[in-house]
Amino acid sequence: MNCNILIVDDSRIIRTAIKKIARVAGVDDDRIHEAANGQEALDILESVWMDLILLDINMPVMDGEAFVVEKAKRPDIADIPVFIVSTEANEERLQRLSDLGVRGSLRKPFEPEDLCQVISQVIGAKA
Repeated sequence: MNCNILIVDDSRIIRTAIKKIARVAGVDDDRIHEAANGQEALDILESVWMDLILLDINMPVMDGEAFVVEKAKRPDIADIPVFIVSTEANEERLQRLSDLGVRGSLRKPFEPEDLCQVISQVIGAKA
């Protein structure tokens, strides 16, 4: 599938698990990109267009909320769909992110089928 996905999570283990799920959803391996924090994600977005960003919230350097705020300021990347994959349970924080345009969230630990469905829905709409 010709869709680029960016996985932003400080845990290499979680990034690897999400990458496997993205493959099952039909995303080609060379179209799956990884970043360990929000700043790395912004750096990647300067040179590679993404169709979907799967974002953790609690990360060092730049957390997910700061990333979403910064992304919203940049017209060239503001419309890229973001879906939260995090342990975050604070409803106020999740609502703030939703108000900033985040499409939805999955709480870790998640079922692989649930994440596969999210990826398929978002990238299927682009195909």
